[in-house]
Amino acid sequence: MTRLPVCLRHPAWLALLLLGVPAAATAADPALDATNYPGPAWSPYLVGAGIGVLAWITFYFSDKPIGASSFYASMAGLIGKLVAPGRTESLSYFKENRPRVNWEFLFMAAAVLGAAAAAWPSGEQTNRWIPEMWDARFGDSIALRGAFAFAGGVLMAFGARLAGGCTSGHGISGTLQLNVASWIAVVCFFIGGAFVAALLFRS
Repeated sequence: MTRLPVCLRHPAWLALLLLGVPAAATAADPALDATNYPGPAWSPYLVGAGIGVLAWITFYFSDKPIGASSFYASMAGLIGKLVAPGRTESLSYFKENRPRVNWEFLFMAAAVLGAAAAAWPSGEQTNRWIPEMWDARFGDSIALRGAFAFAGGVLMAFGARLAGGCTSGHGISGTLQLNVASWIAVVCFFIGGAFVAALLFRS
């Protein structure tokens, strides 16, 4: 994980994040029942607890943290070895992290299959190329949606490498280990996501 400046390496930061974030979430709507969540989607509280248990099991059996961004780096390396092998092998990152098909490929494949399996009993399949919210704001152009999605993916991958982890690596594995940098990263994830969503979908 990314190391923090000395000024931020203090237990007070961790205490603030550990106590403040759950308290704010509870204060938002204390009447919500985690076992009887409204709507077809699964309860985020129960699913969140399940992800936590999955992280424990992953650490126990594989001694590796849950993370997704390394998969994309490995995929880029494998493609790079086919297109420009000399240049790819000269990069310092791929000297330390040889691109290969590993457990992260299986993890990402299982994530896609698991999402499909979870959507089926919940009635969440939409069979739409364009989400309704996007359609209402930007129209039904698949090319425009694809361009935005591609650009967003590039920015997300760049940010994940820059931060030393993604929403899985920091948000699940890092926070589980009480890593201060991960907690700060998660707060920034939410702030950035809320800002972009408000910018794109403002009424």
